[in-house]
Amino acid sequence: MVDTDRITGAAKELGGKVQGAVGDLTGSERDSVEGRAREAQGTAENLYGQAKDRVRDVAEHVADTARDIGGKVRDTVGGLVGSDDVEDRVRRAQGAASDTYERGERYVRSAGREAYDRAEDAYENGGRTLRQGGREATNQIAEHPMAALLVAGLLGYGLGLLIHGRD
Repeated sequence: MVDTDRITGAAKELGGKVQGAVGDLTGSERDSVEGRAREAQGTAENLYGQAKDRVRDVAEHVADTARDIGGKVRDTVGGLVGSDDVEDRVRRAQGAASDTYERGERYVRSAGREAYDRAEDAYENGGRTLRQGGREATNQIAEHPMAALLVAGLLGYGLGLLIHGRD
């Protein structure tokens, strides 16, 4: 059974890639940055879901193995030791496997939440930095319009040289 975090994470990741690509194509820094942040958030959520699936699979395998071994031990030594003692040991082994699974699940949930929080912080910081940079660029252009035109012209000329070469 696939964890729902994997599905929603993959959807967010794909949506973020599309939004980032559209932002790149249209020149929208906002869409580009938001798309990359959403992609990172989706990747983190997908990885969290994968980790939960893996922990669940391992815990089920451990529990199945403990049951199999317990059954074999009970069958083998049931007549020698007494079946109550063997069943008690099997129950304890199953309990230990269950405890290990629960601890692993808590650890994965915690790591997933932390990854999600960090992605969210990175998204917020990126947006704040983008807005601040836009304001700063606008202020510099407003204060020095001639210098801005000169810089834009030089950049255009330089790009023209790079694209067309020096013929």
